[in-house]
Amino acid sequence: MELIIGLLSGAAGGNAAGKLLGSLNQGTLINSIAGVVGGGLGGTILSAIGAPDLAGAAGGAAGLDFGAIIGQVVGGGVGGGAVLALVGVVRNMIGK
Repeated sequence: MELIIGLLSGAAGGNAAGKLLGSLNQGTLINSIAGVVGGGLGGTILSAIGAPDLAGAAGGAAGLDFGAIIGQVVGGGVGGGAVLALVGVVRNMIGK
């Protein structure tokens, strides 16, 4: 479940970064693909180092760890934006 959240938030983060950084925008499809890759990597890395453990602050209800979910969303979004930025820079350098 956490991986799916990371992938979806990565796609959203990639598209948001593409909109905010117009010079790195690669179109919706490439933004989404780069975001999914970055979201998967970002969420996995944050989970591995234990960063999304915010359960004490967010609490848990009905078996859901909202801290981990929030961590996956943030990690996925940031990872998606970072990979899109990397893809955009590389594609712009190749195009010159």
